Amino acid sequence: MGKNPGSAIIMATLVDKITASEVHPQVIDGCMQLIETEVASKKGFSGAAVKTGYAVVKKLKPGMIKDAVTKLLPDFAVALEPLYVDSGAVDAGDGSGDVFCKFLTANQDRAADALLTVTDAKAQGAKNKTLKKTYDRLRGGAKTHVTAAIPNLAKTLGRYA
Repeated sequence: MGKNPGSAIIMATLVDKITASEVHPQVIDGCMQLIETEVASKKGFSGAAVKTGYAVVKKLKPGMIKDAVTKLLPDFAVALEPLYVDSGAVDAGDGSGDVFCKFLTANQDRAADALLTVTDAKAQGAKNKTLKKTYDRLRGGAKTHVTAAIPNLAKTLGRYA
């Protein structure tokens, strides 16, 4: 059977894969577990600041973290899409999640920058002054924390990528 020259094979994007209705709730739950684990693992002065900031947000509006993850996930996927493409996951078939996971882990700095671009833009437009102030206070050390979380994020997303 000949291939129609006018047709193209459309490969699923990272956004398509992790926001698909059948996996989206699982990805969100995985991200929530990741956040809890990462926050709990923080130590020292900067860790105390992260834990305090996280507790403030959770107390201010219960469910807000999950709502934020739900809303931000598509934006994070868009931000990580260039890494997904560069990883070769698009062409890896059934092994795409493993390929993407390894690539993200090897490119932690780039992945952290991509994710922080999203949160910086959201924080800049935030209407809640307390949340914005908390984000601004924590932002200085955010890259260190986000970079450290990339291997676990890679495992979480790799299950669905």
